[in-house]
Amino acid sequence: MGREAVCHGRLGARSGEGKALLETDALIFRGDFRVNVPLSAVTAVTAKGGALTLAWPGGKLSLTLGEQAEKWARAITNPKSVIEKLGVKPGLQVVIFGRFETAFRTEIMDALGVKPGVKPVPGCDLVFCLLVHANDVEKLAGLVPAIAPDGGIWAVYPRGRKDLSEDTVRAAARAAGLVDIKVVRISETHGALKLVIPKSARKPATR
Repeated sequence: MGREAVCHGRLGARSGEGKALLETDALIFRGDFRVNVPLSAVTAVTAKGGALTLAWPGGKLSLTLGEQAEKWARAITNPKSVIEKLGVKPGLQVVIFGRFETAFRTEIMDALGVKPGVKPVPGCDLVFCLLVHANDVEKLAGLVPAIAPDGGIWAVYPRGRKDLSEDTVRAAARAAGLVDIKVVRISETHGALKLVIPKSARKPATR
């Protein structure tokens, strides 16, 4: 889900400041104490007075999130699909660059209502680029001319690799003149970072 916030947390007798991270399958709190709450085990979610409270067999975790509490609660109780998180919808010009699994291609096609492209061309709203080898990050710079001024590149990388991690993808993106604005967990094995042209560097659209 990619949400994070610095907040106060309480779990039983433990309390303190830390960072809360809402992932696709878990809510994680790291700070004066640490806890990982599997969303599949959550039995109750409430948002009241700026506090988000989750109940699960491991206890009851309360986070002081302010006005974000209700948004986090909705995200937990009504999670978006991966395709929705990726922003794929009818009417967009989408290209899938790389040897993605057939199931992923099919999901993209179903969301678009048409087959996605396979060759990056100028004016794309979204370009999905599969990174397999460490030096694949060099492809990102070459994809910049293919995206519309307000378009984006989804760099899909394997999770758990030190030589091809979220940080290495982010560093390569910055070297290519891009900034990252969103991270999505695609599956157990892959994550995706959305890269865009900084607003200050965007040229007017020509289409």
